Amino acid sequence: MSDRSGKSDRGVVPKKLPNKAVGAIPMAAEAVEGRPRAKGNAIEAHTRRTPGRAYDVQSALDGIRQTARGDRGARFTTLMHHVYAPERLQAAYQALRRDAAPGVDGQTWAQYGQDLQDNLLDLSVRLARGGYHAKPVRRAYIDKADGSKRPLGIPALEDKIVQRATVEVLNAIYEQDFLGFSYGFRPGKSAHNALDAVAVGVSTRKVNWVLDADISKFFDTIEHDWLIKFIEHRVADGAIVRLIRKWLNAGVLEEGRRTQSEQGTVQGGSISPLLANIYLHYAFDLWGKQWRERHARGDVVIVRYADDWVAGFQFKSDAERFERAVAQRLEQFGLKLHPDKTRLIEFGRFAQDNRRRAGQGKAQTFDFLGFTHCCGKTRAGKFMVLRVTSAKRLRAKLHAVKDELRRRMHRPIAEQGQYLRSVVGGHARYFGVPCNGARLATFRFQVARLWHRTLCRRSQAKHLTWKRMYKLIAHWLPPVRIHHPYPNQRLIVITQGRSRMR
Repeated sequence: MSDRSGKSDRGVVPKKLPNKAVGAIPMAAEAVEGRPRAKGNAIEAHTRRTPGRAYDVQSALDGIRQTARGDRGARFTTLMHHVYAPERLQAAYQALRRDAAPGVDGQTWAQYGQDLQDNLLDLSVRLARGGYHAKPVRRAYIDKADGSKRPLGIPALEDKIVQRATVEVLNAIYEQDFLGFSYGFRPGKSAHNALDAVAVGVSTRKVNWVLDADISKFFDTIEHDWLIKFIEHRVADGAIVRLIRKWLNAGVLEEGRRTQSEQGTVQGGSISPLLANIYLHYAFDLWGKQWRERHARGDVVIVRYADDWVAGFQFKSDAERFERAVAQRLEQFGLKLHPDKTRLIEFGRFAQDNRRRAGQGKAQTFDFLGFTHCCGKTRAGKFMVLRVTSAKRLRAKLHAVKDELRRRMHRPIAEQGQYLRSVVGGHARYFGVPCNGARLATFRFQVARLWHRTLCRRSQAKHLTWKRMYKLIAHWLPPVRIHHPYPNQRLIVITQGRSRMR
């Protein structure tokens, strides 16, 4: 590790010498950037020499974490040997989904594992000598809640392995840098942590206005040059930077044609969420924190999950100035706010009364991470943020279930029941928040209705009675259940009194 001047705590570090922050790793003294190794040498380098000197995947990055936490200006010069360590590559392989769709190479998880050790050693050698080449990703599409298609990229299996290993190494640095209000695709954080932060922030702080924002086509408009500059703030290892460039320039293969662009990172790979978080950390998060401290007159709460974010304000003037300022800020980095998905609304403990007095009807709502957020009250009459399943998300999911049931119409009832059990159970595990029981019950009933209609269409001679159908529903469809605690309960446990909204 060296600072921006190239000097360590003990003097000048030669450009190619390994990082002293990770000096405990046995192979660190041999990891010289760009020096190729024969396959036999790679095996010998990773062979356990003594029990105490084996490469430990879990603890190998501890020194990097400590240095990154203690010195925010440090730039790390030797990280690549952590990526190509066979132990880390094997851990990355084991962490992949077994049933994931193959990329352009057509190779599945099981096929690669038939000769796993030799495959990983060969991959390790190619990474060490710079002979690894990224393949283009295979284009696929999934349905979105608004009826449009979301483009995804499916990387080749080896690209998935190397990307996951790289993410593990870079997370040791960037998890020390990312701010508390960033929740998307981070270890130990989830969408429900972000939802809790919004609910608690609006309920406990002086929030009267909410800016619900979405960045238009974010993953398609990330500028590669800016992204590399942001990465080089912390990463001075040229091998890591070149590796990321390979993925950015690999392109997309669709209908036999390969396309490349100087913008965007394809959704679907393990590296894309981290690159997106790095980009927005510098383009939005640090700026937002600074704006709140320097320019806001009242309370400001910010919660971001990937490119979807919410900001709460005490004063409308702050909200309007922030909206103008953030649009200008994002434009500097090639990003734009989505005109239809970005709204400033009156929301908070006084919104309902204020709108009633002004003759404007009910308080407005906003959608965030699949939930519609409403102004509600507890049984004691206190203000609370009521969260219910978004009607758009509910309709989209039911439409998908209808199509899948049509495809499985003539499959055995037990097979259909197992599929619907996983659908209803998975829906409840995500949307099962307090006060959302009615929407959960609606979803379960509508799934049962679709199933009954499908079974009735299997044969024109017989009609399935509802008496029989109720038995199938009781057996296969899980009952309505709330899976999550109230937001303040979980947030207090996770943060231990520290704010995750600031």
